[in-house]
Amino acid sequence: MQKLSRLAYNFFIDQGLEQSTATLLNVIINIVILLIALFLLDRFLRFTVVKTFSTFSNKTKSTFDDFLVKSNFPKYIAHVIPFVLLEALIPTIFLDYPDTESFLLKITDIYLIILIVWLFRSIIKSIRDFLKSKESFKDKPIDSYAQVIIMVAWFFGFLAVFSEITGQSIWSFLATLGAASAILLLVFRDTILGFVASIQVSVNDMVRIGDWITLEKFGADGDVIEINLTTVKVQNFDNTITTIPTYSLISDSFKNWRGMQESNGRRIKRSILIAANSIRFLTEEDLRKLSSINVIESYITHRQKDIDNHNKEQNIDKTTLINGRNQTNMGLFRKYIHSYLSDHPAINKEMMVMVRQLAPTPHGVPLEIYAFSSDKRWENYEYIMADIFDHLLAAISYFELELFEYPKGKDLISLNP
Repeated sequence: MQKLSRLAYNFFIDQGLEQSTATLLNVIINIVILLIALFLLDRFLRFTVVKTFSTFSNKTKSTFDDFLVKSNFPKYIAHVIPFVLLEALIPTIFLDYPDTESFLLKITDIYLIILIVWLFRSIIKSIRDFLKSKESFKDKPIDSYAQVIIMVAWFFGFLAVFSEITGQSIWSFLATLGAASAILLLVFRDTILGFVASIQVSVNDMVRIGDWITLEKFGADGDVIEINLTTVKVQNFDNTITTIPTYSLISDSFKNWRGMQESNGRRIKRSILIAANSIRFLTEEDLRKLSSINVIESYITHRQKDIDNHNKEQNIDKTTLINGRNQTNMGLFRKYIHSYLSDHPAINKEMMVMVRQLAPTPHGVPLEIYAFSSDKRWENYEYIMADIFDHLLAAISYFELELFEYPKGKDLISLNP
């Protein structure tokens, strides 16, 4: 090749061209020939290497090599071979042109550095995708660690390119960066905070991919689909995507529903507001009517017997209903709700079932139902809870209780006939 280059140079001189012009034409021709040969070799190797690697990966049982193919690892390997060959040929071809030789070697070195970073990145991405395909790593923030490693690789690649261009050592450049560390911390603040947060989230097992989380500050209420270095992506139940800074998971309060999903039931905690003026003592006639309700019939009988015995022992004058002990419509309704929930097939009987009366409010007396549905799926849970409260709201009138409601338009009209 070197002899051909000299023959071409001598030919240009014989044609009467100036020495500088002949040199320039000879360099250009050599570069064009080299680029064409490099392009053809690169295309041939890329086709051969990629095809061979794909065929090999299809025959193996491991899936890791499939991820290598997907991340273009064979293509980058095919690119490396021609440029390594070019690195060896340039000193020979451009022996008589030291400036051109130095420039081309520098360009080749820079491209090789970038190519090596690409190769390393494809390996890291393959490892990331391979680990994410494993059941034990599906809920781990693998993306965060992969991004950090790739960023470090690009950082050292940039240092190598800078050293190649300027001729300075990497260590002198690092010393300069040390003096500018405050600026670097400011520039990469979010990245550093995100990386620290990713480690804390992973180590403390605060959030996993697939968890249902609620973060009201960002309007997030759905499943975590991705955890990376700086952001967490949540697919809300309306199919919108909310992006949350990773650092917010350790700096702000959020709700993770994983505990509910892994438990034996999903909590039902809702109140019925009873109008206070509808609560009253029950007469014997009231008790006879309510005894027709099967689930509380035996309770009414035994409870009233205990009350009657107590009142007799204490010589209580029952001509006035308030004297002594009495049953109330509110108390019987509470017992009815508890019995109804205890018999309900969708309520988990092994977890707490409680009906409690809360402190009176300006909106009535809250009667709270606290229980757990066996079915934790959101849609079914809502159906179960709706069925329970449909029944209870319809049952209130049998106990001559009233729900608290604000006056309606018709109510106001009736006050002014």
